[in-house]
Amino acid sequence: MGIVNEVKLMLFADYFQFYIQDEKVDGDLSDKWTNEAVCILLATTDGTIGVGTVRNMKVPVNLKTFDNEPPFLADDDHVIGQINECDIEVSSGKIVIAGCTDYFPDAKRIELENGVYRARIYYGNLDKISEDGLDGEDFYEIHLWKTDKQDGIKIISHKKTNGCNDNK
Repeated sequence: MGIVNEVKLMLFADYFQFYIQDEKVDGDLSDKWTNEAVCILLATTDGTIGVGTVRNMKVPVNLKTFDNEPPFLADDDHVIGQINECDIEVSSGKIVIAGCTDYFPDAKRIELENGVYRARIYYGNLDKISEDGLDGEDFYEIHLWKTDKQDGIKIISHKKTNGCNDNK
């Protein structure tokens, strides 16, 4: 099992989110950002994953693709506050990773074989944000691997965020 590709970006998380989506879908998540989705920092629709963030500034994003399901990241320093999993179906041979207000034609593209992929999203240092919310040490790491089935959204680990209860 190994890393097939790794992309490190600084994305403008306008409206506290960024997208990973199949290049050919419209990626409209406007009705998917329910209260629950905001609380778990994740919204999905066909061919699109919306990753919620704790700041609406530029945030570090690391996306890795794997040839098989990778082991969970080691968290010896206890910086990963949340882990979610979801699916994305790729039918165009490319995914786009961008802030929701980025200019789509200029956004980063990653070539992938068509099929269903599982995404594991790590949210780190969610509690290390400045009081004004402009600066922080938060980071977001996404692991993608091809799978033969869709499992839907799974909340592996969740830390309470503003306005959200502990039942998630």
